[in-house]
Amino acid sequence: MRKSKRHVANTALVEKNKLYSVEEAVKLVKETSNSKFDSTLEVAMNLNLDVKKADQQLRGAVVLPNGTGKSKTILVLAKGDQAKAAKEAGADYVGDVDMITKIEKEAWFDYDVIIATPEMMPLLGKIGKLLGPKGLMPNPKTGTVTMDVSKAVEETKKGKVNYRTDSFGNVHGVFGKASFDDDKLVENLKAFVNVILKAKPNTVKGSYVKNISISSTMGPGIKLDLNSFDK
Repeated sequence: MRKSKRHVANTALVEKNKLYSVEEAVKLVKETSNSKFDSTLEVAMNLNLDVKKADQQLRGAVVLPNGTGKSKTILVLAKGDQAKAAKEAGADYVGDVDMITKIEKEAWFDYDVIIATPEMMPLLGKIGKLLGPKGLMPNPKTGTVTMDVSKAVEETKKGKVNYRTDSFGNVHGVFGKASFDDDKLVENLKAFVNVILKAKPNTVKGSYVKNISISSTMGPGIKLDLNSFDK
């Protein structure tokens, strides 16, 4: 694939084997992002995990202090007071069996996140084949199966990012947009990385983090110095 002049020029700005401080990396990731649109910025952490072991499969969520720059459409599946609380908290769609039927019969997916109370999970399990592949199945580990739907809606609206290890022990996450101020990106990035550092399983032998890099949607990867983070 032929690379654009801009991509080649951006790649040249990044020193191949250099480990950048968080502040330097954030400045550089903005410089190397595509100026034609407001790029999403991502962090990738390669961890020393054996994901065949259940306790080394990380899964959870981080509420970024400055949000992600993208608002999410939320469907809440709940009844009674919880349904009322979800509407008051600003959920885009609220319902119970009617919404589950709509998903099943109409293949309806006009939302980014589903939050459900525990009582709704047996019904949701029946359409797991539809929701699972799209990453929409609620899970207690990410706070999307809860009795406090109001809090879950508020956190999701603020900028909650889910993470989970892939089959190679990598964790990926969005930490903002190129248009964000540097200090807000630094704060978001540190918040995400520190949650992953704290989630280190007790059974990990040797060093836990192999490397961390950040990149924009179309930009090159920039490697980070692990000593930039509180460990």
